[in-house]
Amino acid sequence: MRGERALARRGLDEAVAWEHEVSGGTYGAPRIRHALTRAGVDVGVRAVAASMRRQGLTGLNTHPRPKHGGRGPVAHEDHCARQWDQGALDRVWITDFTYLRCAQGWVYLCAVRDAHSRRVLGYAMGEQQSTDLAITALDMAATTRGTFPTGVVLHADRGTQFTSQKLADYMRAARGTVSMEQAAVCWDNAMAESLWATLTTEYYYRRTFTTRDQVYTGVATWIEDFYNRRRIHTSLGGRSPIEYELHQAAWTTTA
Repeated sequence: MRGERALARRGLDEAVAWEHEVSGGTYGAPRIRHALTRAGVDVGVRAVAASMRRQGLTGLNTHPRPKHGGRGPVAHEDHCARQWDQGALDRVWITDFTYLRCAQGWVYLCAVRDAHSRRVLGYAMGEQQSTDLAITALDMAATTRGTFPTGVVLHADRGTQFTSQKLADYMRAARGTVSMEQAAVCWDNAMAESLWATLTTEYYYRRTFTTRDQVYTGVATWIEDFYNRRRIHTSLGGRSPIEYELHQAAWTTTA
């Protein structure tokens, strides 16, 4: 009996180590447990955590850090009140900027994400943080969806790129609504901050970039190949964003 337990524990340790390696050393016990469940291994999160401790394996903490400063005037109402996920796709899109440094200088990244599926629908990168970059990301999001969803709420912080008249005109023409944090409290756009925390902690800070082109290519690949298609989200029942959207589509079809 003792030998059987030791054999089972060794098998679990090997499976846990494999899923940890596949994630690039980023997954903690909850995501590894989801990955193992999908592979047909029935195991609890506590057993996975114990296995990780035995092997000296740790996940990465991707909880967002507060962001301060850089807030313009309130140009739009807050239509979300921190309830970004409205229970269906294309009801709320989240957008924000972050900046990444390489040897050539700064790269500014704007992303647009569906608040329900967490999928990055559109993104754009450039040398300047501008409204045009945000509009390019929105154009890509509309292309991903096949059209710009009528009535979608675009939630952003109070950066000048999002308070601009140019963005307001764009959203009005697209028959969408801009939503904006009101009190410049960091958690009012926490869903956007969570994406940046995941990107920097799991990918960007673990590499060295010499050129902007390397950043462009690397970040785009991470978003398209890993984050949207393969990264497990505990909030999505252990699915990736695209898997979740496909599951929702199949459920809607059969309902």
